[in-house]
Amino acid sequence: MKLSVLDQSPVLTGMSPHDALQQTTALAKWADQLGFHRFWVAEHHSTNSLAGSSPEILTTHLAAHTERIRIGTGGVLLPHYSSYKVAESFRVLETLYPNRIDLGVGRAPGGMPNVNLALNRGEIPSIEGYPAQVEELIAYLHGKDPQDMGIFASPQGDTAPPVWMLGSSGTSARVAADIGVSYSFAHFINGYGGARAMDRYTNNFQPSLQQQTPQGNVSIFVVCAESDEQAEYLAASLDLALLKIEQGGIRHHFPTPEEAFSYPYTMFEEQRIRENRSRMVVGSIEKVKSEVESLANYYQVDEVIINTIVSPFEERMKSYELIADAFQLRESVASESFHF
Repeated sequence: MKLSVLDQSPVLTGMSPHDALQQTTALAKWADQLGFHRFWVAEHHSTNSLAGSSPEILTTHLAAHTERIRIGTGGVLLPHYSSYKVAESFRVLETLYPNRIDLGVGRAPGGMPNVNLALNRGEIPSIEGYPAQVEELIAYLHGKDPQDMGIFASPQGDTAPPVWMLGSSGTSARVAADIGVSYSFAHFINGYGGARAMDRYTNNFQPSLQQQTPQGNVSIFVVCAESDEQAEYLAASLDLALLKIEQGGIRHHFPTPEEAFSYPYTMFEEQRIRENRSRMVVGSIEKVKSEVESLANYYQVDEVIINTIVSPFEERMKSYELIADAFQLRESVASESFHF
């Protein structure tokens, strides 16, 4: 089974956005050394607690600072942009780093409603045209001229970055199947119904210019530590962060475990935290390995993407290391290099 990383460049307590992006860079290098398969970065706008607003630029930076791991976007929010421009940006990336770039796309706004207006010159983008926009994007990536305008996306080349459609519902799964792209289900956003969505994608997949068979993965929050007790302590900060996100609270940073344990939770909030645990795997090395394997089996996929947000940063790095060692990722990479 392949394991990958999703990083949202969280701004931790006492840190700046500069620190957050430096931590993303350090984590990408670490994930590369540990043997993770891919490293994706997200797109969020007008938020103080997440520093990643331009994943295509961050992807360029990370690819230059890593050697083996696939680097990509999780994802570019396509309705905000021109398919042609996105295709050219990723054709440049593919030319610089052939066979290492992924283009994950989504249709979410990426922030509060006014973000839509700011990114689209005062207008609300149409999500109804999203499927056609994805098809247009794929065509440009593969050197086609979908609008018969006598143009192509440059620079041209023999390889193209694969498009992954990101989603958290059955609707996105069916769109990915109809278009014929890979599909990534965001279990860390929606902890229910994902297996049905993946099944819908697999059973309805149509071959395309990009690929002939379905390919899916699932992403989830994970907190791993030496013991269940330590993992629960670290995960308390993520519990509080998710709660505040749902309540629409203004966040300037991701809280520390100490802040989480001193927070005066109501009975309703405690119940909501328990419900949110459906979006997370928390525990010791053995527990996390077992639950991640069960998740992959539940979704019938061979890849799980892990999103870990804990404080301090060193504990985040340690969590990924424990997971990598539990799945013997470093040994797998060493074996592949030897056979090559």
